Parts: sequence; structure tokens; C-alpha cells
Amino acid sequence: MINRRDFIKNSGLVIGSAAMSTPIFGTVAETKKKIIRVGLIGCGGRGTGAVFQALEADPHVHVTALADIFEDNLNNTLSALKQKYGDRIAVTEKTSFLGFDAYEKLIKSKVDVVLLCTPPNFRPAHLALAVKEGKHIFCEKPVAVDIPGLHEVEAAIKLAKEKKLCLVSGFCFRYSFPNREIISRVQDGAIGEIKAISSFRHGGELSYKERQPEWNDLAYQLRNWYYYQRYSGDMIVEQTIHSVDYMSWILNNELPQKVTATGGRQSRPWNKFGNVYDHFAVEYEYENGFRTFHFGRQQNGTTPRNTVEAMGTKGYVNVGINTNYEILGDQPWRNTERLNNMYQTQHDELFQAIREKQVINDGDFMINSTLMAIWARLSAYSGRTLSYDEVIHSKEVLGPPTEDYNWDMQIDELTIPRPGHYKFT
Repeated sequence: MINRRDFIKNSGLVIGSAAMSTPIFGTVAETKKKIIRVGLIGCGGRGTGAVFQALEADPHVHVTALADIFEDNLNNTLSALKQKYGDRIAVTEKTSFLGFDAYEKLIKSKVDVVLLCTPPNFRPAHLALAVKEGKHIFCEKPVAVDIPGLHEVEAAIKLAKEKKLCLVSGFCFRYSFPNREIISRVQDGAIGEIKAISSFRHGGELSYKERQPEWNDLAYQLRNWYYYQRYSGDMIVEQTIHSVDYMSWILNNELPQKVTATGGRQSRPWNKFGNVYDHFAVEYEYENGFRTFHFGRQQNGTTPRNTVEAMGTKGYVNVGINTNYEILGDQPWRNTERLNNMYQTQHDELFQAIREKQVINDGDFMINSTLMAIWARLSAYSGRTLSYDEVIHSKEVLGPPTEDYNWDMQIDELTIPRPGHYKFT
């Protein structure tokens, strides 16, 4: 695990003799024309968006395989892809993989790049196998839902670096051009010494799929996976982690010493919508006593807010995601350019790196930011302030390993955590 004192600077792009020593697709002339074969694991909304963006990133990207546990998801994605991209979609009956082992069949098929877009509890196993098989990867956030899973991811990222594989994360805020400009200026001293950072991710409740007669208990949960601890890791790990990642990015990905969090479930009924919270508030405390704060909620009828603010001795950062990007103070700056599509930029830069025989690897900050979100959840659930040394040795596992999943298995029956009663392990 990345030590608190190890800062991950810049974007994770590695250029030089080490990265250039082994061409990924042969000679430069061959590389410019080479078909890049892409496979998608997880044909839900985010996965479908990701595979469309991969196709837009490079005219010689072809989609050759799809994988999902639900046949309707796969068929809907395949139909949409064929309608827009025609012969660039080379998915056949033999490369349409269904079931809990579909990911393994796809990764071991003849694909060059895999897009990992399933519920995050499956991410460690999927990422580990993709790296083992030498695939380039787009990996949605978060990368795990518990600390043992995060250690598995850490090992996979280490191997990906050794193999010089490209690995781009779903932490999309880092692919926004105005965000990058602000971070660059702040880290060059534009607001002086940073004294405090806060982030808010306030929004409504997520969509919900009513149970259908043909669904068993597990299918029902997996259709609504973000409402269950086992599959999502709760809302701070699955959604508002973006805000936590932004704060970490400002601080060069430094990890705190300890975390104090609170949370609960106020708006959702306790007998429906799974076993996750609908709000969190978190204090991250660093070595010098410096603190950052995060607030997140998913409650209908409330005021929305998606902001990051940093206060320094010489200025102030005010970011409203997708609306406002500015620095006030001694070195003022305000974004006046049209916003880029950060989701598309993720894929543009991934496939450009592959084409140009560079290595881009987001692994280190993927681990750190996922750790910070899991850490906050464990603190809120238990009602305890947790140190780095405590959380990094947590043994709690939210669900069975990926290879044990089957349609007759026991579902997630974890209770809604009550601080003071929930036992941290």
C-alpha cells in the first residue's frame, strides 16, 4: 500500500526509453493502421458509454467481445453499437459471453484492451486477470469495496507497471482540462500554503428497478447493485469518491493519518433500497494537523451541490463541477474555454498512449482514493476515529470471491450499520 509520505505527482504518464523499449503494436507504420481490439465487461449504462467513447477515440478501434451476467444488457449494448458503428463491431455469438465467468472468457479472448465496468466488488479479480493476461485496461472507479480487495488491486498494479501496460482509471475529474489547470496552478503556489479543503456532493436518490417475476433474489440485488454494501461499498465508495479523489489530488495524493466520519440513513425506508447509507460527513486529518472535509448525500428534495473549495494563504479555489472553475486572490484565474468531455478524454489519452507506445498508469492514485473512501465508510459505520495503521490491516470482506458467484448463492443480507454497534475488523 502507498505510504502516507509517498506522493504521486503528475498524471501517471511515463515516457522514455523504458516505456519505448518494446513496441506495443510493432513498427510505427504498422501501429498507425493496426486494429485495436476492445472487449467490454459490464454492459450497463456506464459500460455502454465507455465502449462508445473507446470507438470515438480511435478510428481503428474495433469491438470484438462483450461480457455481462444479463443477456438483455449485452443484447441492448450490441444492438446500439451495430446501429452506429456497423462493421467496426465484430462481436459474434462466440464472443458474446454470459454468466459470472464471462469476464474470464473475454479477457482470455483475442482482445488488446479491456473495459472493466461491472459493479466494483468484481473489480479486483477482473483487474488482476486482465493484467496477468497482458491487456491494456480502462478501469472504472472504485477499484475495490474492502481493504483485502484493495491489496489484491495493489499487486495487480505493480505487475501492470512491470509489464508496461496502459491503465486508465474512471476518476474522470482528473481528465477535465480546467481541473488540470487549477491543480497545476495550486501546486505551483497560486494560493500559497493550503489551509483547508472541503468538497460537497449533494444530490438526489439513484434510479431503482422494480423486481420482475423472472428475477431471483440475486438478480434483483445485482440489478440494483448500488444500494448494497457487498456490490457498491456504499455511496461514498461508489459515487462521492470523485470528490474525495479531487481533494487528494490537490494534496499530491498524500494520505491522512486518521479519519473521523459520520453517516446514516434518514430519507430512504429501512425495509427497501438495500443496506447502504444516504449521507456521509468526513474529516481527514494529516500529519501537521491540517484537515480536509467531505460531505455527501443522496436525498430527494434537497439542494444539489457538487463543489470543491481550497483555502490558502494567498488565495482561494472555487470549483463547481461542470459549471465554474476559478482561483481568487494574488494570482486570479478563471476558465473561459469550452469544457472538454472528460469521459471522452480518458479514452482519447488511453488509445493515444497505446498508439504512441507510451505507458499511462493511474494505478497509484486509484488505490489511494479508493482507500480514503473505504476508510471513511469504516469510520462512519463504526463511529470510531480510525488511524492509517488500523484501516490498512482491516480484515473485513463484504462478500464472497468472484469465482464463487452463482445464481443459487446467498444474497447480501448485511444489516444497515448502527454506529456504536457495528464492529470494526
